[in-house]
Amino acid sequence: MLKGLAFNPMRIHMKLLISFLVALSGTAALQGQTRHGKRPMIADTHNDVVSQVMLLGKNVETDLTGRTHTDVTRLTASGLGVQVFSIFCDESYGQGTAFKMAIRQIDSLNALVSRHSNQLALAQSANDIAQAAKAQKLACMLGVEGGHMIENRMDYLDSLYSRGARYMTLTWNNSTPWATSAKDETEGTLPAPYLRRGFAMADRGLDSMGRAVVQRMQQLGMMVDISHVGEATFKDVLAMATKPVIASHSSVYAICPHRRNLKDYQIKAIAKNKGFIGVNFYSGFLDSSYSKRQLAFQLAHKAEKDSLLALGKKDYQVDDWFAHRYGAVWQALRPPLSVLIDHIDYIVKLTGPKYVGLGSDFDGIESAPQQLNGVESFSVIATGLKARGYSAKNIKRIMGGNFMRVLRANER
Repeated sequence: MLKGLAFNPMRIHMKLLISFLVALSGTAALQGQTRHGKRPMIADTHNDVVSQVMLLGKNVETDLTGRTHTDVTRLTASGLGVQVFSIFCDESYGQGTAFKMAIRQIDSLNALVSRHSNQLALAQSANDIAQAAKAQKLACMLGVEGGHMIENRMDYLDSLYSRGARYMTLTWNNSTPWATSAKDETEGTLPAPYLRRGFAMADRGLDSMGRAVVQRMQQLGMMVDISHVGEATFKDVLAMATKPVIASHSSVYAICPHRRNLKDYQIKAIAKNKGFIGVNFYSGFLDSSYSKRQLAFQLAHKAEKDSLLALGKKDYQVDDWFAHRYGAVWQALRPPLSVLIDHIDYIVKLTGPKYVGLGSDFDGIESAPQQLNGVESFSVIATGLKARGYSAKNIKRIMGGNFMRVLRANER
């Protein structure tokens, strides 16, 4: 699909060179220095660039600074050791289309990695990640965001695993016939197609197939991702999980009470399960006042929003349009970096430092906190944690070590 240019490090302009030096200084604070020249183990468990940038025709093999959160040049200079790429499609895809879209995205990412094999490497295991680190390459992993992409078929689940998917988010905002989402549970409604199948809110959570999906994922070594799921589904998963689960991109409800965020009992349950929470960078999940600023902005541009909605755009697509149309004005709505550190700090104080990490949601969100402009920015988090008094050992855990522990535990 992409007609990209071969990566040429001599073409990195001054801004990216500065970003690279900042990343080095940040990871120096993180690890003292990289051992034997290996890439530092910073892991981001959720990036939507494949579905939200590549498939929309933007060339990630060119400099997209200021237009996207991700491109190849910034990825390879980011200091990341592991990037999990989300395979995503929304509820408009279903029987006969969702699985095909997943495979199309996997093929697109594989082709991109193949064209940049000197800098990128596909990874399906902790050992693959270690080998990529030795070769000073970014390990590229796959996670499927939305159980509707298996189209209620176990063989499709097995196929996605065989193609490299190492986690699956059981639902997106849309419920499946076998698991209810946070959106549907909170709103108390289900789309008509699910109701016609006899699935009612009284049956919220996992049904027998949902339990079979979770069991099969854990047999395969595919991490069960509970981001986006409703509380009933969450409780059902944790009651039967035999391996650590993950929340690949979720934040803290007590700080920002949004249905996508985790309540204290959920955070504690994940820690008891020895799982992992990748804190989401989205401004609206971190800072409740951001939504108020965002709403005020949209009311001032109501005619444009109404026109976009009339064209069939979804709310998240409208937000993305505003972000690109109004650039600096929209970006000024962003909260400070400290709010992200607050969410990490809250989880650590509640459970200890072994269960939290980074799940940026880059290119699936239109706004992240100040200083987090894209994949080149991860080092500022290590700097922020150090300023809060975190030890080098615990910063390493948060920046990547905790995810690696859970990955290995699921492989066993």
